[in-house]
Amino acid sequence: MIGSAAQNIIALSDSIFLYHLSEADFAAIGFVGVFYLIITAIGYGFSRGGQILVARRVGERDYTSATGNFYSMLYMEIGLAILFYLFICFLGPYLFSLFVETPSIYAKSFEYLRYRALGVFPTFIGVALIAFYTGIARTKIIMYDTLVLIVVNIFLNYSLIFGKWGMPEMGIAGAGLASTLAEVAALIVFSLYMFFDKRLSRFRMLHLPRVNLKLIIQNLRIGSPIVAQAVVGLGSWFFFFSIVENMGERELAVSNLVRIVYLVLSIPVWGYSVGVNTLVSNFIGRGLHHQVIPVINKTILISLGSTLVLAIPVLLFPSYLLYPLLGSEDMYLFEQAQPIFYVLFVILTLFSIGGIYFNGMAGTGATYEGLKFQFWCALFYIISIYLAVNHLNVSLVMAWLIEILYWLPLIGLVHYYLVGGKWLKLKV
Repeated sequence: MIGSAAQNIIALSDSIFLYHLSEADFAAIGFVGVFYLIITAIGYGFSRGGQILVARRVGERDYTSATGNFYSMLYMEIGLAILFYLFICFLGPYLFSLFVETPSIYAKSFEYLRYRALGVFPTFIGVALIAFYTGIARTKIIMYDTLVLIVVNIFLNYSLIFGKWGMPEMGIAGAGLASTLAEVAALIVFSLYMFFDKRLSRFRMLHLPRVNLKLIIQNLRIGSPIVAQAVVGLGSWFFFFSIVENMGERELAVSNLVRIVYLVLSIPVWGYSVGVNTLVSNFIGRGLHHQVIPVINKTILISLGSTLVLAIPVLLFPSYLLYPLLGSEDMYLFEQAQPIFYVLFVILTLFSIGGIYFNGMAGTGATYEGLKFQFWCALFYIISIYLAVNHLNVSLVMAWLIEILYWLPLIGLVHYYLVGGKWLKLKV
């Protein structure tokens, strides 16, 4: 859970500290944070494609091919990191000018990205390492490494944002630098562990293979729909926040507060999604096709139960449970967000079901079908939110409620596909 939600945790840490800096910084990180999550989700999506292939080869006991899949994934991630760094630096300003109307939000967004853009390199390499260890079902190091990431990020955030312990006071730019440096530290720790891990001997990890275009293309074929799914899903969120930004800086700040709570409470679903993805692919590789639907259903029950245990107290009593992190003398953001927290309870319930269903389907290799389902559901959601806010002038609570129109049809479509059994004919 912790490892799969690493970027969410970084975004959460940045938002918490900037909440105590100023409302403008807090509003800006809510917007630019979603943009950066889209970038990292692309690297993460391709790593999920590699994870599926590694898990399938391990299920077949073909360890040499599993290693080849890992290195092909790693080479591709490094290339993508270079491309996205150039994209952020040269095309980012133009893209933001199309969506952001408030000058202060625009300026602060690029204060953050000035240092955060460098983070694509440790992030993209890191997700390849995480995908490999997840694919071979050895996830403890991921948890420990993510804890290193969290500790370093929190220490540097506090130091660089507020200028503590001899560090410069950098504000929102300090949050970007802190997150990037934390990812570098985590990558170093993970690489050292991997180098000394004797249990990897059967994979012959120290024998660097040449670039294998066939494996890279196979990874692209499996991973591209997952990437597109992430872009469509988070892109709809980016579109949502751009619409909310037009409603006002206060509405954007309130939505960012809700987003923080959403990120925290969705951590179990992210973790179980990665788990079910690996389990389904591994079971198919071992020829246990009849176990796929049961393992998805059991994971849904665990995911739903875990999420609700966390969500019920937090959403019903946010001013008490969140005050240690976000408390201040003026609690107006909590007061304005309370009605949205009730809506968030429904959204999280649907997400707990839909997220597992969707990733279970991806584990079968049916990534293109999943992309088609998500595209049409996201398009329906985007059109609905645009019409509701810009033409019907609905409240912020109603704007959040519209996300239900995304999850309900998606759950129905994925359920219909899995029960229909078309995935049994797929070959990965």
